[in-house]
Amino acid sequence: MADNISLFYGEDSRHQFTYQVIIAQILVMIFLCINFLLIVTFFQKECFYTTARYILFAVTLLSDSLILFMSDVLVLLTYFQFTIELWLCIIIIVGILVYFMVTPVTLTAMTLERYVAICMPLRHAELCSTHSTMHCILIIHGLSSVPYIVVLSTFFVSASFSLYKQYKLCSVEIFILYKWQAHVRSAIHQFYFLIMCIIIAFSYVKIMHAAKAASGENKKSSRKGLRTVILHAFQLLLCLIQLWCPFIEAEILQIDFILFIHVRYFNYITFILAPRCLSPLIYGVRDEMFFQALKNYAFFGMYRRNI
Repeated sequence: MADNISLFYGEDSRHQFTYQVIIAQILVMIFLCINFLLIVTFFQKECFYTTARYILFAVTLLSDSLILFMSDVLVLLTYFQFTIELWLCIIIIVGILVYFMVTPVTLTAMTLERYVAICMPLRHAELCSTHSTMHCILIIHGLSSVPYIVVLSTFFVSASFSLYKQYKLCSVEIFILYKWQAHVRSAIHQFYFLIMCIIIAFSYVKIMHAAKAASGENKKSSRKGLRTVILHAFQLLLCLIQLWCPFIEAEILQIDFILFIHVRYFNYITFILAPRCLSPLIYGVRDEMFFQALKNYAFFGMYRRNI
């Protein structure tokens, strides 16, 4: 791609694109290191990997880290114009897309866990046990796979067998052979996010009512639960914006290619890279118990506190 930019738009544009890729590599390294630190902290205490909300939090960390790594691989393949056989590209893209959906579905499950903890405290231990959480993770991955099973089915029906042996630049757009396929993918995504928004709104209203009726420590816990639900809603909004980006980029591509490169780069940094690290980091720092463990591990055990 850098060579194409240089050919059509000059050496300055090529250098600018190269700088953008270098900055992206630095950010990916920083974000992956932060996520790795959070993941290692999760395994430091038994109470973390035996508690539902921390287990689900770890699922988002792992899925976000995988997306950071795999999306960066695609960026490098595109930059160096490295083509691969289509069947291999399909495997890579499917993995990215499934885990792209795992994060918002897991956020919704985390919201429901807070709803159960605050509004149904007597049943929380039963509904949110470690065993139930493992079943929940399987359901999350199953639900996250459904949209892309549909997308893949439309692609397999439309694509000729010879296409799988062709060498192409790997990108999500290879699945879109006809315009109606993009509409199908968009409709499924919008339906999923509508359901998730309804669940989060329902949980927020129920927790808000519980907060008004509670007193003392229960009131404090309920208000903290409200703030957590708001954070999940914000994270979900960022995921929703990511779904709109390809449609905005497709329209800009028809106007100006260099503008398309800049907009795609901005979207990649702002709505793909940053939320995959900053949102989990904010969530981890907000939790007092996890934050104390994180500080203890980050400072090599020099920070001591009974947690």
